[in-house]
Amino acid sequence: MNKKQLFFIAAVLSPFLFSSCKKASADACTYTESTLVAPASEVATLQAYLAASGHPLAIQHPSGIFYEITTQGTGASPAICSNLLVKYSGYLLNGTKFDENLTGASFVLGQLIVGWQKGLPLLKKGGTMNLYVPPSLGYGANTVGVIPGNSNLIFVIQLIDVQ
Repeated sequence: MNKKQLFFIAAVLSPFLFSSCKKASADACTYTESTLVAPASEVATLQAYLAASGHPLAIQHPSGIFYEITTQGTGASPAICSNLLVKYSGYLLNGTKFDENLTGASFVLGQLIVGWQKGLPLLKKGGTMNLYVPPSLGYGANTVGVIPGNSNLIFVIQLIDVQ
């Protein structure tokens, strides 16, 4: 075999021979869907709150969150590895506001509490919702900032963008 033939064979086969040497993308998503479900006692507490506070039409998700979609939006719905841009306000059941971002915050859905992971895929880009999250799908028994452990949470969320 002469040099020209060897070069031609190497040029044709090199993409196949060396393709397995490529590094995996640093952007590869490693998040997985949570199978966590709130206990019946937490669900009952939220149901009672919603009935008493004038939100009896809030829909119960199989995970134990409740939600009201106020604007569905159009286009893409987020998946666990989606990059999101959201505006939101967060409240305790007694009405205390514990967090707010009305300029737009960027997150990967898989980085957020399970309640958001379950609720946000119900929206499409541009949609808004009220999301009611039981403790086990929020911060659990942990005190986080001004949020006491075992708190039920309410979020008003606008999904600005999904990528």
